[in-house]
Amino acid sequence: MLVGTTLNNRYELLEKIGEGGTAVVYKAKCHLLNRFVAVKVLKDELASDKEFVEKFKREASSAASLSSNNIVNTYDVGTENNINYIVLEYIKGKTLKQIITEEGNLSWKKAVNISRQIASALDCAHKNNIVHRDIKPHNILVTEDGIVKVADFGIAKASDSVTITNSNKIMGSAHYLSPEQAKGIVVDGRTDIYSLGIVIYEMLTGKVPYDAESPVSVALKHIQDPVIPPQNINANIPNNLNNLVLKCMEKNPVSRYQNAKELIEDLDKLNNNSNFDNQTLKDDYTRVMDPIKDTAQFTPLGNTNNLSKENLQDEIKKNSYTPEENKENEEEKQDKEIPHKRVSPVLKNKKSLIMATIIAIVAIIVVVVGLKLGESAASVTAKSGKVPNIIGMMQDKAKTLVESEGFKFTIAGTEKNDKPKGTVIASYPNVGDAVNKGDSIRVTISSGPDQSVVPDVGGLDLEKAKEVIQNAGCTVGDVSKDYSDSPVNTVTSINPIAGTTVDKGSAISMVISMGPRIKQSVVPSVKGKSQDEAVAALSNKNLLANVIPRETQDSNQNNIVADQDIPAGTKLNQGSKVTIAVYKYTPPAAVMPSVKGVSQDVAIANLNSENIASNVSYKITQDKNQNNVVAEQDIQPGTKLNPGDKVNLTVYQYTAPKDTNSTGDNNTVNNTVTNNSTANNPTANNPDENKKVKK
Repeated sequence: MLVGTTLNNRYELLEKIGEGGTAVVYKAKCHLLNRFVAVKVLKDELASDKEFVEKFKREASSAASLSSNNIVNTYDVGTENNINYIVLEYIKGKTLKQIITEEGNLSWKKAVNISRQIASALDCAHKNNIVHRDIKPHNILVTEDGIVKVADFGIAKASDSVTITNSNKIMGSAHYLSPEQAKGIVVDGRTDIYSLGIVIYEMLTGKVPYDAESPVSVALKHIQDPVIPPQNINANIPNNLNNLVLKCMEKNPVSRYQNAKELIEDLDKLNNNSNFDNQTLKDDYTRVMDPIKDTAQFTPLGNTNNLSKENLQDEIKKNSYTPEENKENEEEKQDKEIPHKRVSPVLKNKKSLIMATIIAIVAIIVVVVGLKLGESAASVTAKSGKVPNIIGMMQDKAKTLVESEGFKFTIAGTEKNDKPKGTVIASYPNVGDAVNKGDSIRVTISSGPDQSVVPDVGGLDLEKAKEVIQNAGCTVGDVSKDYSDSPVNTVTSINPIAGTTVDKGSAISMVISMGPRIKQSVVPSVKGKSQDEAVAALSNKNLLANVIPRETQDSNQNNIVADQDIPAGTKLNQGSKVTIAVYKYTPPAAVMPSVKGVSQDVAIANLNSENIASNVSYKITQDKNQNNVVAEQDIQPGTKLNPGDKVNLTVYQYTAPKDTNSTGDNNTVNNTVTNNSTANNPTANNPDENKKVKK
């Protein structure tokens, strides 16, 4: 079981929904398009058969080209890790086999409606040179809306290397084999018509016409047993429908409907309650045809349960005889029954003379008859000919050719076809068939393809757009690319435009987006300009500025562009960045001077000249000479300062000595004050004033 496996990183197998002789079918999720699909996986025992696998892929690819509402769409085919698979349309409904099992036998009108849709699918396939080879109720799906979908187109054709005895699971197919399939000879579309006849038979009666204990026995019944008319089992079947089924099931393909179109016409008459005589255009002609090689009659066979396909052929030959073989057997039998009597010489001589006379007379008759036959044959040859190859010719050209060969050109009808209007698409009799001079060659003329409406796929991803176009009955034409503001790989325009009515199968050309067009600009020179001017100049060219600062101690260069990384005159994609270096003024680093020992005013002036900020505190001294002299600086002279650094100065502040006659602590002054504290404390430098206060 492969449930849970993801194929091609796209199809996740969710559950097993069916199994046949060659493959297992899974319901799967397509994660790319977010939809359910059916994935048919080739069985392991067939995966080693390279020829079968190649046919499996080739025929699946051919089936993918079919466009019909009654055919299950083929989306994809591939191989991954020795798993060969086909991706199909997922149909929600039942198989026709399930419906027959549930209902027993269907009403004849319902059976005709279903048959009409199956025949339509076959008509589409046969026109594309694809023979199904495995038409049976198991391969026919009916949706909940009553739409019939035929599955496994092409797969059955790839199965011709498998005999009907390979597996018991292929037993079901044996009930729907045509006689030519059972014989192992070349088949064509009429094989599918035979199998469809059996399907109709089963819908009407609830049972298959031939049944036995083994597939080989069933196959032999298809070859030799007459069919019991379905009307004998279900009396409610109309006569015309009974005859239609029997005609589909003729053992000789020449006696069946010659194509699905003929069958569809009679089914339509049944739907319209019209009478028909089960005759087609081809029935009007007497033709010179090659003898059918297998006209054998069959006697009952022994046990066939274990016969292979090759043994089946031997058994058929062993149990069959031709008229010539019968004659020889009868003569041999007569010879054995004549008693051997002794004859006298005289009588023997008389008999010899009589025999000689008879032989002479017979010889004369043979010569005369031979001459007459020769004349007759010559006459017939002169009056007959073969249908010329006019398929694919335009009507006027075909008419000229047919009439030049001595035949009449008759238009039997027209029908929708992929070929251009006025093209001959079929002839009755067929090309190469012998007909008499003067007879009519009836032809079918194409009235042109069916019509489709071009779908609107604008804005869709390319792969999704292709799917929509194909589902609409059109084909994908040229796909070109162009710049666009639309997302990359989405459709920007189509030709013909959406909504246009075109012939079915017409090619729709698409243009997909490559993304926005890449434009270029010439890089301007911005060196020496101010930062604002440079940014504006680049913006005018649809270029971006990437600004990086560059220090300068020249204040005149502040905000001036020093350099640009891409030289002026260079072509650059629009939207690209150009890096510019812009001067940013930075004052030169200050060096701490020595201000110790100078007056406070001088120290402050020296610091200000160097743009050095300062804080001042005071220290009491009783030495008048030291008053307002810088006692200390917390940053040593010669130190390089950073912008914003401050130096703390300690300045002497004179205080008179203490008065020994005074009491208390009023003669003590704080030894540290802030800068300019003298202005706020007028008594600080006047001991006499202090004394006055004390008093």
